This record gives sequence, C-alpha cells and structure tokens, in this order.
Amino acid sequence: MDRSAAQAWLDAYIAAWKTYDQTSIEALFAVDATYRYHPYDAGEDVLNGRDAIVSSWLEPDGSASSRDAEGTYDARYEVFAVDGDRVVAVGWSHYDADATQPERTYHNVFLMEFDEDARCREFTEFFMLEPGDDA
Repeated sequence: MDRSAAQAWLDAYIAAWKTYDQTSIEALFAVDATYRYHPYDAGEDVLNGRDAIVSSWLEPDGSASSRDAEGTYDARYEVFAVDGDRVVAVGWSHYDADATQPERTYHNVFLMEFDEDARCREFTEFFMLEPGDDA
C-alpha cells in the first residue's frame, strides 16, 4: 500500500458512505475484514466479515452506523502515515443539524490494514466531537 492508493481508498470510502451503494461498500473490504466503530469494541460489537460490514452500513436504523440522510453530511480524510499494509488516516466528518441533533463536526482517526488487493481487512475508527458542538 502506498500513499496514493491509500488516499484513493479513503476517497472511495467517502463516496460509498454518501451513496450507500452496496457494490461500492463491498469493494472497500476484504471478505474476512473486521470493522470497529470504536477502538474499545470487542466481541459482538466487532463486525466480522464483509457481509456484516455491508449490512451495518445499509441498515436504516439501529446499527452502530445508523444510516445518515442523504445530503446532510460531508467528510474529508487524508493519509497521515503508511507502513507496509498499515495506514493511519485523519480527517473530519460534518453533520448538518436535524430534528434530533444540532450541527456537529467530528475529528477522526482511522487505523487500517490492507490485503494485497488494496481491500481493507482491519478497520478501527476513533472520533471526537469538536469542542463547542453539543451533540
């Protein structure tokens, strides 16, 4: 994995999130991938396998990701470091105000490992609400 391939993956990740296109989501992850929405996730909170990850992204409500309404969010992530098949990315995710929450911005760090086909096999997300946002 190199910086340009990692950035292309991050850009595809944002595009998949904005469209919730099943094929685009599947293309991001290895068949046996694991996905943690939080660094402390363990056991049943870890998504194991591409099918579980895709299902979590596509569920309308109730999942750890809770599908976002189209056009109400944006993001930018960039490569911070690459070491072989391991990548660290940083960035932000911004959400518009809605009926239940105010406008808010999260700062993100992603820890990722990739397979030989540039599909993510390990994904862990860290995020923190920007100070002053009251979500």
